[in-house]
Amino acid sequence: MRFTFRCLDAKADAPLLHGWVTQPYASFWGMLSASVDDVMEEYATIQASGHHHARLGLDGGVPAFLMEEYLPASSPLAAVYPVLPGDLGMHLLVAPPSEGPRPGYTAAVMDAVLDRLFAKPGVDRIVVEPDARNTKIHALNERLGFQPAGVVTLPDKDALLSFCSRDDYLAARTALDTLSIPVPQEAAL
Repeated sequence: MRFTFRCLDAKADAPLLHGWVTQPYASFWGMLSASVDDVMEEYATIQASGHHHARLGLDGGVPAFLMEEYLPASSPLAAVYPVLPGDLGMHLLVAPPSEGPRPGYTAAVMDAVLDRLFAKPGVDRIVVEPDARNTKIHALNERLGFQPAGVVTLPDKDALLSFCSRDDYLAARTALDTLSIPVPQEAAL
């Protein structure tokens, strides 16, 4: 696995993303009935916001996941927890596997994303707020060092607010290495 990242092009990448966000497994993404134009408009808005950015994650040059980063102070989270300097929000959606499931792949993707985010100057803590019913992502978040803080009510969902400090991430990464989960040793920025 060799992960790289590139800026999302809302217009050019909308058909690809549409194929991901309308899959049943992506139901918590909230776009199951979206059209390609809806996806393009959503990501054009995100890219133009100045505080929320989307990137495509590539595996060997092939699009494999969508990563969003955002400033919690400029999001609905600002109303539900005391945002600290150094907080950075994250969303992650892994593409449907083209060749069937690969054990440990999603953990390796999450590791590459967290490694990239913690490499940014001033980032001390990653914040996530997945739907409270999304137990699969809660388990993955905890494996990578996120600590649940409780369920919060946001405009579009009840979410499990969780935080991951740099130290918690590094400890979790060490544990993944010990368990022989494939974790890329180098994720290109």
